[in-house]
Amino acid sequence: MSILITGASSGIGEQFARAYAARGHGLILVARSEKKLERLAAELRAAHGIRVEVIALDLARPGSAEALVETTRRMGLEINTLVNNAGFATHGDIVDADPVRMVEQIQLNCSTLADLTARFLPAMRERGRGTIVNIASTAAFQPLPHMAVYGAAKAFVLSFTEALWAENRRHGIRILAVCPGATDTAFFETAGEAAASGTKRSPRLLVERTLRELEGGKPSFVDGAANALIARCVTRLLPRRVILGIAERSVRAA
Repeated sequence: MSILITGASSGIGEQFARAYAARGHGLILVARSEKKLERLAAELRAAHGIRVEVIALDLARPGSAEALVETTRRMGLEINTLVNNAGFATHGDIVDADPVRMVEQIQLNCSTLADLTARFLPAMRERGRGTIVNIASTAAFQPLPHMAVYGAAKAFVLSFTEALWAENRRHGIRILAVCPGATDTAFFETAGEAAASGTKRSPRLLVERTLRELEGGKPSFVDGAANALIARCVTRLLPRRVILGIAERSVRAA
Protein backbone atom coordinates (compact mmCIF):
# COMPACT_ATOMS: atom_id res chain seq x y z
CA MET A 1 0.00 0.00 0.00
CA SER A 2 1.22 3.47 -0.86
CA ILE A 3 0.42 7.10 -0.14
CA LEU A 4 -0.08 9.24 -3.24
CA ILE A 5 0.64 12.96 -2.88
CA THR A 6 -0.03 15.47 -5.65
CA GLY A 7 1.92 18.71 -5.79
CA ALA A 8 4.66 16.87 -3.90
CA SER A 9 7.71 18.71 -5.24
CA SER A 10 7.60 21.58 -2.72
CA GLY A 11 5.64 23.30 0.03
CA ILE A 12 2.78 21.48 1.73
CA GLY A 13 3.04 18.45 -0.54
CA GLU A 14 6.74 18.03 0.22
CA GLN A 15 6.03 18.25 3.95
CA PHE A 16 3.38 15.54 3.66
CA ALA A 17 5.97 13.37 1.91
CA ARG A 18 8.53 13.97 4.64
CA ALA A 19 6.04 13.30 7.43
CA TYR A 20 4.73 10.06 5.94
CA ALA A 21 8.23 8.89 5.01
CA ALA A 22 9.35 9.38 8.61
CA ARG A 23 6.52 7.05 9.61
CA GLY A 24 7.77 4.36 7.22
CA HIS A 25 5.11 4.63 4.51
CA GLY A 26 5.76 4.00 0.83
CA LEU A 27 5.11 7.03 -1.35
CA ILE A 28 4.03 8.03 -4.83
CA LEU A 29 5.07 11.60 -5.52
CA VAL A 30 3.31 13.49 -8.30
CA ALA A 31 4.07 16.92 -9.74
CA ARG A 32 5.22 18.53 -12.99
CA SER A 33 8.92 18.78 -12.10
CA GLU A 34 10.55 15.36 -12.41
CA LYS A 35 13.94 16.67 -11.27
CA LYS A 36 12.56 18.06 -8.00
CA LEU A 37 10.61 14.88 -7.35
CA GLU A 38 13.63 12.67 -8.01
CA ARG A 39 15.80 14.70 -5.64
CA LEU A 40 13.20 14.44 -2.89
CA ALA A 41 12.60 10.75 -3.56
CA ALA A 42 16.31 9.94 -3.38
CA GLU A 43 16.62 11.80 -0.08
CA LEU A 44 13.62 10.01 1.46
CA ARG A 45 14.75 6.57 0.26
CA ALA A 46 18.19 7.10 1.77
CA ALA A 47 16.89 8.50 5.05
CA HIS A 48 14.05 6.06 5.70
CA GLY A 49 14.62 2.95 3.54
CA ILE A 50 11.17 3.19 1.95
CA ARG A 51 9.88 2.72 -1.57
CA VAL A 52 9.27 6.05 -3.30
CA GLU A 53 7.89 6.24 -6.84
CA VAL A 54 7.92 9.40 -8.93
CA ILE A 55 5.33 10.32 -11.56
CA ALA A 56 5.92 13.57 -13.44
CA LEU A 57 2.56 14.81 -14.73
CA ASP A 58 0.75 18.09 -15.32
CA LEU A 59 -2.53 17.62 -13.47
CA ALA A 60 -3.95 20.85 -14.92
CA ARG A 61 -4.52 19.02 -18.21
CA PRO A 62 -7.86 17.30 -18.94
CA GLY A 63 -7.55 13.54 -18.67
CA SER A 64 -4.56 13.71 -16.34
CA ALA A 65 -6.36 11.96 -13.48
CA GLU A 66 -7.18 8.97 -15.66
CA ALA A 67 -3.59 8.89 -16.90
CA LEU A 68 -2.27 8.94 -13.32
CA VAL A 69 -4.54 6.12 -12.18
CA GLU A 70 -3.55 4.00 -15.17
CA THR A 71 0.12 4.61 -14.44
CA THR A 72 -0.27 3.43 -10.84
CA ARG A 73 -2.09 0.32 -12.08
CA ARG A 74 0.67 -0.52 -14.56
CA MET A 75 3.20 -0.13 -11.75
CA GLY A 76 1.18 -2.49 -9.55
CA LEU A 77 0.63 0.15 -6.86
CA GLU A 78 -2.32 0.17 -4.48
CA ILE A 79 -3.30 3.49 -2.93
CA ASN A 80 -4.47 3.56 0.66
CA THR A 81 -4.03 7.32 1.18
CA LEU A 82 -4.65 10.10 -1.34
CA VAL A 83 -3.46 13.63 -0.60
CA ASN A 84 -4.95 16.04 -3.15
CA ASN A 85 -2.61 18.96 -2.59
CA ALA A 86 -1.78 20.21 -6.10
CA GLY A 87 -3.24 23.60 -6.91
CA PHE A 88 -2.47 27.16 -7.90
CA ALA A 89 -4.03 30.62 -7.89
CA THR A 90 -3.81 33.72 -10.01
CA HIS A 91 -4.29 37.26 -8.78
CA GLY A 92 -6.29 39.86 -10.70
CA ASP A 93 -9.75 40.69 -11.94
CA ILE A 94 -11.72 38.36 -14.21
CA VAL A 95 -11.92 41.04 -16.91
CA ASP A 96 -8.13 40.84 -17.26
CA ALA A 97 -7.80 37.07 -16.86
CA ASP A 98 -6.28 34.69 -19.38
CA PRO A 99 -9.23 32.36 -20.10
CA VAL A 100 -6.93 29.40 -20.74
CA ARG A 101 -5.13 29.88 -17.44
CA MET A 102 -8.45 30.33 -15.66
CA VAL A 103 -9.75 27.01 -16.99
CA GLU A 104 -6.48 25.29 -16.02
CA GLN A 105 -6.94 26.59 -12.48
CA ILE A 106 -10.44 25.11 -12.30
CA GLN A 107 -9.22 21.87 -13.86
CA LEU A 108 -6.43 21.40 -11.32
CA ASN A 109 -8.11 22.73 -8.19
CA CYS A 110 -11.53 21.13 -8.78
CA SER A 111 -11.88 18.69 -11.67
CA THR A 112 -8.67 16.68 -11.21
CA LEU A 113 -9.18 16.56 -7.44
CA ALA A 114 -12.71 15.19 -7.82
CA ASP A 115 -11.66 12.83 -10.62
CA LEU A 116 -8.80 11.30 -8.62
CA THR A 117 -11.04 10.95 -5.60
CA ALA A 118 -13.74 9.16 -7.59
CA ARG A 119 -11.22 6.81 -9.21
CA PHE A 120 -9.36 5.78 -6.05
CA LEU A 121 -12.34 5.69 -3.68
CA PRO A 122 -14.00 2.43 -4.87
CA ALA A 123 -10.96 0.30 -3.97
CA MET A 124 -10.85 1.94 -0.54
CA ARG A 125 -14.52 1.09 -0.03
CA GLU A 126 -13.90 -2.51 -1.05
CA ARG A 127 -11.05 -2.79 1.48
CA GLY A 128 -13.05 -1.00 4.16
CA ARG A 129 -10.22 1.44 4.89
CA GLY A 130 -8.41 4.37 3.37
CA THR A 131 -7.69 8.07 3.76
CA ILE A 132 -8.38 11.08 1.54
CA VAL A 133 -6.98 14.50 2.40
CA ASN A 134 -8.08 17.43 0.24
CA ILE A 135 -6.38 20.80 0.62
CA ALA A 136 -8.97 23.58 0.66
CA SER A 137 -8.30 27.05 2.10
CA THR A 138 -9.70 29.79 4.30
CA ALA A 139 -10.58 31.29 0.90
CA ALA A 140 -13.41 28.73 0.82
CA PHE A 141 -15.48 30.64 3.38
CA GLN A 142 -16.25 33.81 1.41
CA PRO A 143 -16.08 35.11 -2.15
CA LEU A 144 -12.65 36.52 -2.94
CA PRO A 145 -12.56 39.56 -5.24
CA HIS A 146 -9.35 39.71 -7.30
CA MET A 147 -8.98 35.93 -6.77
CA ALA A 148 -12.51 34.98 -7.70
CA VAL A 149 -11.74 31.65 -9.36
CA TYR A 150 -9.47 30.49 -6.55
CA GLY A 151 -12.01 31.33 -3.85
CA ALA A 152 -14.77 29.57 -5.75
CA ALA A 153 -12.56 26.55 -6.40
CA LYS A 154 -11.67 26.17 -2.74
CA ALA A 155 -15.33 26.54 -1.76
CA PHE A 156 -15.95 23.60 -4.08
CA VAL A 157 -13.18 21.57 -2.45
CA LEU A 158 -14.53 22.21 1.04
CA SER A 159 -18.15 21.42 0.14
CA PHE A 160 -17.19 18.37 -1.92
CA THR A 161 -14.96 16.95 0.81
CA GLU A 162 -17.43 17.43 3.65
CA ALA A 163 -20.15 15.74 1.58
CA LEU A 164 -17.72 12.93 0.79
CA TRP A 165 -17.01 12.56 4.50
CA ALA A 166 -20.73 12.10 5.21
CA GLU A 167 -21.09 9.51 2.45
CA ASN A 168 -18.15 7.42 3.68
CA ARG A 169 -17.97 7.86 7.45
CA ARG A 170 -19.53 4.43 8.05
CA HIS A 171 -17.23 2.65 5.61
CA GLY A 172 -13.92 2.92 7.46
CA ILE A 173 -12.55 5.72 5.30
CA ARG A 174 -11.05 8.85 6.83
CA ILE A 175 -11.76 11.99 4.84
CA LEU A 176 -10.61 15.49 5.74
CA ALA A 177 -10.67 18.95 4.18
CA VAL A 178 -7.70 21.06 5.31
CA CYS A 179 -8.27 24.83 5.32
CA PRO A 180 -4.98 26.70 5.75
CA GLY A 181 -4.60 30.44 5.62
CA ALA A 182 -1.46 32.01 4.18
CA THR A 183 1.29 29.38 4.31
CA ASP A 184 4.99 29.85 3.66
CA THR A 185 5.26 28.09 0.29
CA ALA A 186 5.96 28.83 -3.37
CA PHE A 187 2.21 29.34 -3.86
CA PHE A 188 2.67 33.11 -3.75
CA GLU A 189 5.21 33.04 -6.58
CA THR A 190 2.21 32.47 -8.85
CA ALA A 191 -0.58 34.12 -6.88
CA GLY A 192 1.51 37.16 -5.92
CA GLU A 193 2.29 38.51 -2.46
CA ALA A 194 -0.89 40.62 -2.53
CA ALA A 195 -2.77 37.34 -2.13
CA ALA A 196 -1.27 36.80 1.33
CA SER A 197 -3.38 37.93 4.26
CA GLY A 198 -1.93 37.68 7.76
CA THR A 199 1.23 35.98 8.96
CA LYS A 200 2.33 32.99 6.90
CA ARG A 201 2.27 29.74 8.83
CA SER A 202 4.70 26.85 8.51
CA PRO A 203 3.77 24.00 6.13
CA ARG A 204 5.43 21.55 8.54
CA LEU A 205 3.15 22.60 11.37
CA LEU A 206 0.14 22.45 9.06
CA VAL A 207 0.95 18.85 8.11
CA GLU A 208 1.51 17.85 11.74
CA ARG A 209 -1.87 19.35 12.63
CA THR A 210 -3.50 17.52 9.72
CA LEU A 211 -2.20 14.14 10.87
CA ARG A 212 -3.57 14.82 14.35
CA GLU A 213 -6.94 15.94 13.00
CA LEU A 214 -7.27 12.76 10.94
CA GLU A 215 -7.54 10.84 14.20
CA GLY A 216 -10.44 12.96 15.39
CA GLY A 217 -13.04 12.10 12.77
CA LYS A 218 -14.00 15.66 11.77
CA PRO A 219 -14.82 16.49 8.13
CA SER A 220 -12.66 19.65 8.05
CA PHE A 221 -10.54 22.02 10.08
CA VAL A 222 -9.17 25.55 9.75
CA ASP A 223 -5.50 25.95 10.61
CA GLY A 224 -4.72 28.72 13.09
CA ALA A 225 -6.94 30.12 15.84
CA ALA A 226 -7.37 33.54 14.22
CA ASN A 227 -8.10 31.97 10.85
CA ALA A 228 -10.69 29.67 12.41
CA LEU A 229 -12.41 32.55 14.18
CA ILE A 230 -12.72 34.54 10.96
CA ALA A 231 -13.73 31.59 8.78
CA ARG A 232 -16.18 29.89 11.13
CA CYS A 233 -17.66 32.90 12.93
CA VAL A 234 -16.99 36.32 11.44
CA THR A 235 -17.94 35.35 7.90
CA ARG A 236 -21.30 34.08 9.18
CA LEU A 237 -22.15 36.99 11.47
CA LEU A 238 -21.32 40.04 9.35
CA PRO A 239 -23.49 41.13 6.41
CA ARG A 240 -22.36 39.77 3.06
CA ARG A 241 -21.56 43.21 1.66
CA VAL A 242 -19.27 43.89 4.62
CA ILE A 243 -17.51 40.55 4.19
CA LEU A 244 -17.00 41.23 0.49
CA GLY A 245 -15.58 44.66 1.26
CA ILE A 246 -13.11 43.26 3.77
CA ALA A 247 -12.07 40.48 1.40
CA GLU A 248 -11.66 42.91 -1.48
CA ARG A 249 -9.38 45.21 0.47
CA SER A 250 -7.31 42.36 1.89
CA VAL A 251 -6.56 40.85 -1.51
CA ARG A 252 -6.34 44.04 -3.59
CA ALA A 253 -3.01 44.49 -5.32
CA ALA A 254 -0.70 46.98 -3.65
